[in-house]
Amino acid sequence: MAYIGRGTGDISNASVLDVITFTNSAGPYNLTQDAAAFVPVSAAALIISVDGVIQSPATFSINGSTITFTSSMASSQTNDFIIHNGYGLISTPGDGTVSTASIADLAVTTDKLANGAVTEAKLSTPVNNSALTGNGAITINSTSVALGGSINVQAVLGFPTFTSISPNVADNAQTTFTITGTNFAAGAHVDFIASSGAIIPADSVTIDSATQITAVGTLSTDGTYFIRIENTTGLAVRSASAVLTISDAPAWQTAGGSLGTFAGNTNGTLVTVSATGDTIVYSESTNVLTNASLANCTLNTSTGVISSTDFGGSSTSPTTYSFTLVATDAQNQASSRNFTLTSSFGATGGGQFNV
Repeated sequence: MAYIGRGTGDISNASVLDVITFTNSAGPYNLTQDAAAFVPVSAAALIISVDGVIQSPATFSINGSTITFTSSMASSQTNDFIIHNGYGLISTPGDGTVSTASIADLAVTTDKLANGAVTEAKLSTPVNNSALTGNGAITINSTSVALGGSINVQAVLGFPTFTSISPNVADNAQTTFTITGTNFAAGAHVDFIASSGAIIPADSVTIDSATQITAVGTLSTDGTYFIRIENTTGLAVRSASAVLTISDAPAWQTAGGSLGTFAGNTNGTLVTVSATGDTIVYSESTNVLTNASLANCTLNTSTGVISSTDFGGSSTSPTTYSFTLVATDAQNQASSRNFTLTSSFGATGGGQFNV
């Protein structure tokens, strides 16, 4: 007969479970609420009505979310309702059965999240290496990288790298350059890239090894250049800055050889030498002109003026002084030239004026 009593929805702290369909057996039968497994706190917490009769807790037992009766339940019998007094456990809620309002703040902890359950789209900010922990790893081009670690992706993928070029200063003539770096491969291509953006391919390229290239280039325009190396795979590198300077070497305007004959012991300017180029600095590579025991002269490194307070010093006889001067520009390019200065003396050994 039908159950007679208060409506099941009016029972305080009660959970109404799904009814059971009996199958001519004692069980076990699954206990569910809205199709989700339900774990009662005990058999005594359950009120079960079968064919209008409340079943005694002694007639069934509970194991997790299943119930087993002490005798077989015929398929013709009807389970009117199952009510659980108090709070049981729903092990797996049914799809769409838990609303946002039913989840307490901070209730979902790290342990409750399945691996891979949180996608990048759900992250408010990017995750950096410092936020990654654990023993996991990712693999990049067959190289394992621990979470929280770092890797040089360019090195792993085989990008070439640039270290240096020698010489790093040259003139407009065809020049052989040595380029060092890593991951150079057969067939690599070398370009000289002007600061203006102009690209000049190397005349020839020889791959000496994975770390050295010999490139021959002719750069007709003065300026600074970047170096770019590209392997046949398309992986390439460009120097971080302009590492090559193309500039004409200093050109001497003063003819080599004799700069003249001057009276011994002359005090004053003897002669001025000159060379063209970018910020020329003059020097002597020999030790004759500026040697106090020989020509006893001074060379102005900025203007090229050769002077003396006592040309020839203690010498009292005509002497020709041979020396070599060097003109060096701002790019450290140098050009040398050989010169002579000659002292003259009168018949009595005194100095005389140069004519």
